[in-house]
Amino acid sequence: MSERLTTQWSDDRVVATLDRPSTRNAIDQQTIDELHALCAELESEPRVLILTGAGGVFASGADIAQLRERTAADALAGINTTAFRRIRELPMPVIAAIDGYALGGGAELAYAADIRVGSPTLKIGNPETGLGIIAAAGATWRLPEIVGEARAAELLLTGRILDADTALAWGLVSAVGPADSLLAEAHAIADRIVANDPLATMHTKRALLAPASAHPTIELELQAELFESPEKHRRMTAFLEKRAR
Repeated sequence: MSERLTTQWSDDRVVATLDRPSTRNAIDQQTIDELHALCAELESEPRVLILTGAGGVFASGADIAQLRERTAADALAGINTTAFRRIRELPMPVIAAIDGYALGGGAELAYAADIRVGSPTLKIGNPETGLGIIAAAGATWRLPEIVGEARAAELLLTGRILDADTALAWGLVSAVGPADSLLAEAHAIADRIVANDPLATMHTKRALLAPASAHPTIELELQAELFESPEKHRRMTAFLEKRAR
């Protein structure tokens, strides 16, 4: 059985590439299983995750052949939802480098990332209602957080597919650049992240993911922990010494 994800590991990050060329990287059960296995490793040993796709496609969607056979029980099990929420909740940031199509479940996988960058050939959206289903793996709650309720409603109710320029204008991606340097852009973002204190980065992500009812208490509690951190003292001392030169 071939792997659906190829991974490249380093000390501070991992690049995970969806690689199922026969289906344009469609997300099937094996893909979900491999995403869960990847998450288990990153929960144990936190690193920045860069998600991308091979062959000029991020992910064309869920595997329709499998999806057609799924039942109400499968829907209630939240097969894709569980994996994508696990990615969303990873301790360190997740960057999606999106080349070409990111549709349906592929778009929802991209929405699970903290940061998204795209190529000029980016096409992203959720055409699920045209197939007689809804976007139920994160789009209905995550997309309004990213682009606002009105734009999310338009996308999800019409099935509109956004091109790169519109995705950038709407804030769905934070940058668009040439496909051949897309991964380099994702690595540059990762470089800026890993130059910072890992604990402060993880605490920032925890605060970003917290519900509105948790604020501002969660920030104060996380900051209290960081104020006692030796790394905070070391970094601030280095900053003051550099400024004094």
